[in-house]
Amino acid sequence: MTKEDFDRIRSDIPGGPGVYQFKSESGEILYVGKAKNLRKRVSSYFLNKYNQAYKIKSLVRTSVKIDCLLVNSESDALLLENNLIKKFQPRYNVNLKDGKSYTYLCIKKERFPRVFFTRKLIRDGSTYFGPYTSKYKAKLILDLIKNLFPLRTCSLNLAEKNIQAGKFKVCLEYHIKRCIGPCEGYESEATYQNRVQQITNILRGNFAAVKQYLKEEMQQCVESLEFEKANELKEKLSLFEDYQSKSTIVNPSIQNVDVFTIVDDGKEEAYVNYIRVINGAVIYANTFEIKKKLLDETKKDMLAFAIHELRQKFESDAPEIYLPFRVRLFDQSIKQIVPKIGDKRKLIDLSLKNAYFFIKQKRRDEATRQKKVTHAERILTTLKNDLQLEDVPLQIECFDNSNLQGSYPVSSCVVFKNAKPSKKDYRHFHIKTVVGPDDFASMEEVVYRRYKRLVEEKVTLPQLVIIDGGKGQLNAAMNSIKRLNLEDRIIVIGIAKRLEEIFFPDDPIPLYINKKSESLKLIQQLRNEAHRFAITFHRNQRSKHFTTTELMDIDGIGETIATKLLVQFKSIKGIRKATPDELKALIGNSKAEKILAYFNNEEE
Repeated sequence: MTKEDFDRIRSDIPGGPGVYQFKSESGEILYVGKAKNLRKRVSSYFLNKYNQAYKIKSLVRTSVKIDCLLVNSESDALLLENNLIKKFQPRYNVNLKDGKSYTYLCIKKERFPRVFFTRKLIRDGSTYFGPYTSKYKAKLILDLIKNLFPLRTCSLNLAEKNIQAGKFKVCLEYHIKRCIGPCEGYESEATYQNRVQQITNILRGNFAAVKQYLKEEMQQCVESLEFEKANELKEKLSLFEDYQSKSTIVNPSIQNVDVFTIVDDGKEEAYVNYIRVINGAVIYANTFEIKKKLLDETKKDMLAFAIHELRQKFESDAPEIYLPFRVRLFDQSIKQIVPKIGDKRKLIDLSLKNAYFFIKQKRRDEATRQKKVTHAERILTTLKNDLQLEDVPLQIECFDNSNLQGSYPVSSCVVFKNAKPSKKDYRHFHIKTVVGPDDFASMEEVVYRRYKRLVEEKVTLPQLVIIDGGKGQLNAAMNSIKRLNLEDRIIVIGIAKRLEEIFFPDDPIPLYINKKSESLKLIQQLRNEAHRFAITFHRNQRSKHFTTTELMDIDGIGETIATKLLVQFKSIKGIRKATPDELKALIGNSKAEKILAYFNNEEE
């Protein structure tokens, strides 16, 4: 929408409080905003365009329509804006990034209730506590509960008629004193429910009631001379007080409170820290990331948005919230406090400290992730830039030929993936169609065979192929690439050894890469590895040929018998030392006599 388009509809926009919606040509809601004066607020998008952020310009440019909804008050506008954002999730509105599935502690609605972890809320009358942003911390609380108040863990239907009928037997949990055995009627429902009530007090932060309960139980045991049980309760009380001392970090007079702070990084993110305090104990705390879309959202607006979302998500009923500054809330009954000194201010400082720590940790994690992938990515990106490639060459292959005055010609292909050798993908080639010392024809043959097979098998092709040699070898390789119609899918270069010149097809002028460049070192590593692999294979072929040739010079001894002898006796020297009986047992009398005669004639 242009300014001229807006000027035509400007007078139709009301001046009272309400909500406005930018819409695309297809009717998609791109952005929802609130305003005390709709006309003034919407007009601001079409003024001072040169000073606007890019995303605001993009929003205005892609919008074709602006709808307005009038409400009675600014508070109603806040609530309506929030409901529309949640329903339509417009692409340009802020987004509270929190896709986690949090842990809850459930007290199941049943006779002799169980207490357990869950990630699903089932509205069956059960009581849920949380969500807990750290399962580890939730586990500590559950372990404490189990140590203080033994409860059943089984899912048996402990109806009174089933217990009286003797349908159940106590399990291992009873014998290790983690359950008192309600399944066999060893414990009354009233006593069990009393312990469940104390668990509820712990989870709600009502620690004073729990301490009083434990002290009363301990006193009753003392009066009834059950000193061993009283000592167990004393240990439990000590364990609970230790937990309470670690949990209580503020003045216990601070009862049911939510604490919110926000840190804006000035870019595309803001971070809101939320602390839940009950009876002086921090029940849970976490930092959430807000993804800004238009970059002009104020800290007050983002914090108000986050407060509403987080209180709903964590089902908070705290009547008071502590903030670094006042904001406009949907629920006007919530009391806002902006503390300046004292324990309340310490909570604000603690919240800010956690938010800054979260940002620092996030940046450190991002730097660590970049560091882990930087080495390979840096080298390959440098190679891409040096060779002016369109894509990063994640898979590179290099070819080299090896022969001895035309004898035993072989070739090798080595493969690097992510700048590292992938030895399982290395390949050797026997030259099949070339006669004599023709390095160019040999290169053309093996390149054709290699990529013809990859195409037929529909295997991923390399982004870069390196030919060890100058223009001649490169042109030979390109003949095969063109025959296979792969010139648009594979980049092929040649590297000449003497001056480390890089040749490209149909380009007579070579490229010289800085001798200290990581990309040249990678190319050299590929070339040297291909040369090593080819030389090793060539030597093995020569050695095998020379060894078998000497035996095959004997009349009546072929390759099969020669190989059989070498496998058994390991070498020519071993065959010479073999006894006639050993030879005859392996290859028969006639052939053994021929071999013995051959070696005897050599000695004469």
